[in-house]
Amino acid sequence: MIVAHPSGSAPVKKKKLYRVLYFQVIIAIIVGILLGHFFPEMGKKMKPLGDAFILLIKMIIAPVIFLTVSTGIAAMNDLKKVGKVAGKAFVYFITFSTLALIIGLIVSNTVRPGAGMNINPDTLDTGAISKYVSQAKENTLEHFLFDILPQTLVSPLSGNNILQVLFTAILFGIGLALTSEKSKIVIDFLQALTYPVFKIVAILMKAAPIGAFGAMAFTIGAYGIQSVVNLGMLVVTFYATSFLFIVLVLGAVARYNGFSIFKFIAYIKDELLLVLGTSSSEAALPSLMQKMEQAGCAKSVVGLVVPTGYSFNLDGTNIYMTLAALFIAQACNIHLTFEHQVLLLLVAMLSSKGAAGVSGAGFITLAATLAIVPEVPIAGMTLILGVDRFMSECRALTNLVGNGVATIVVAKWEKQLDGGQLRAALNGPDREL
Repeated sequence: MIVAHPSGSAPVKKKKLYRVLYFQVIIAIIVGILLGHFFPEMGKKMKPLGDAFILLIKMIIAPVIFLTVSTGIAAMNDLKKVGKVAGKAFVYFITFSTLALIIGLIVSNTVRPGAGMNINPDTLDTGAISKYVSQAKENTLEHFLFDILPQTLVSPLSGNNILQVLFTAILFGIGLALTSEKSKIVIDFLQALTYPVFKIVAILMKAAPIGAFGAMAFTIGAYGIQSVVNLGMLVVTFYATSFLFIVLVLGAVARYNGFSIFKFIAYIKDELLLVLGTSSSEAALPSLMQKMEQAGCAKSVVGLVVPTGYSFNLDGTNIYMTLAALFIAQACNIHLTFEHQVLLLLVAMLSSKGAAGVSGAGFITLAATLAIVPEVPIAGMTLILGVDRFMSECRALTNLVGNGVATIVVAKWEKQLDGGQLRAALNGPDREL
């Protein structure tokens, strides 16, 4: 566990570079890229390594969320605070998710990355995207709302639906808070259970370099670096837009709330590199929650904001959606009026919530959006299918940073942020998980 030592205590001996997690992940990513590029068939065979690591992390996500949320709420004396935290979090999520969508529209209209491709949508083969379209049709708002409700009280703990786990944990936490004296033995047990569970997280994180290597080797081996070059303008535009969103928008939010976005990024570098290697923000969810607590955010705020943000605060996904939709329209020489683009924006705001928690949510959400906005041919998604895997990394990275910033901001709004602990965490030396 990362421990911020008080001033005057004995300094921690700095670990050798080759034993630091972020260095190991960087090396693993580089080796994976080289293997996938020079030996693509062998690179494709490394896919099980990345998949296995993601499955291991998903195994521990439900217990981490349940324990963190339920014990955090149980420790609150005033349950009104729970509602206030959730309400302020959703205000933040809606504001910045919408802003991300708008920025995607502005950049796409300015840069016009798809202009000049002159694609006839009738000539495109939609077979490769058919499974995404069928999944998108299932993700209606009604389906999404009912999917939050678990079949039993314990079934979410054996599944991978984050919202079901969160829903159950909130209810259980409220139950504990309302019966705190009679439930003391249960609360003590759950608090004690957090120690071995987070120790398991630390053990699993040691396998992160292997997972990053396997995922990256497969990506390069299967799709090739050339696939990025062919649609390089879209990829570069997306990465540049996401970078500017983090530095300018989230940077301004961070500065207003008293911390540096660059120091925060450095603080969560292990998690960012893990996401870069696996293209999955879920892989970093347990350790991000730890980092947020160690940065001075109250446990109850972390437990509510981080898991909820993984479904509702998808800044990177929202930038991608409007950017990709307009790219397809431009590539097919389809002119979208201002009214069409506003409709696209409104539909994207809803569909991004409807596909929350779905594997490959970014591409599925795009399919759901285009299915409702007929002006943009859904067949055009085949144009970006080859590079979507590379853009998914940027989506996940932006989502992760956005949720970390949101947690600190909401904690500060609720006066549940230890400013001294935050400064110590952002300014301190590397620590070991």
